[in-house]
Amino acid sequence: MTRIVAGFAGSLALQVPKSGTRPTSDRVREAIFSALDARDELHGARVLDLYAGSGALGLEAASRGAVTVMLVERDSEAAAVVRKNISALLKAAPKDAKPKIEVRSTAVQTFLAGSGSTYDLVFMDPPYDLGEDDLRDALLTLEHRLGPHATICLERSTRSPEPLLPPGLTLDRRKDYGDTALYWITPA
Repeated sequence: MTRIVAGFAGSLALQVPKSGTRPTSDRVREAIFSALDARDELHGARVLDLYAGSGALGLEAASRGAVTVMLVERDSEAAAVVRKNISALLKAAPKDAKPKIEVRSTAVQTFLAGSGSTYDLVFMDPPYDLGEDDLRDALLTLEHRLGPHATICLERSTRSPEPLLPPGLTLDRRKDYGDTALYWITPA
């Protein structure tokens, strides 16, 4: 079962799409949010959750203080699950501090090419079978949507090659959790 770990919606159970997604494990989500809390990167953040699946990463950020969250999920059934999860999370939000949360049911590259918004924090948890060229294209387009001190948290299989970063992005660090590799990427 996937749950919000902390914040105003702590312990809220989230629905997960029946197929086609690979939810981030509790251990990895806890590690991600411990690092973000330590860096004070959540309070007031503008968050983008690409390849959102159930929306767990973006919604966890909202529960912990992000002010806006955009979730992008191509699969229409998964996007419908995300909408239900958003509704449940917003019911738990304080009346005077509800985050703005949206979901877009479109391909990541299509969303990035059409978006003019900038983000402070980006979660990327693409399918492990996403090709390296497609990942690099997404990072290249995303580079122009980042605030000056933004962080990208990219989740990949430890068996996948290290992502090829465009010149405007730099690898801050990599941390492995079992079969999952987390890449922390920042503007160069």
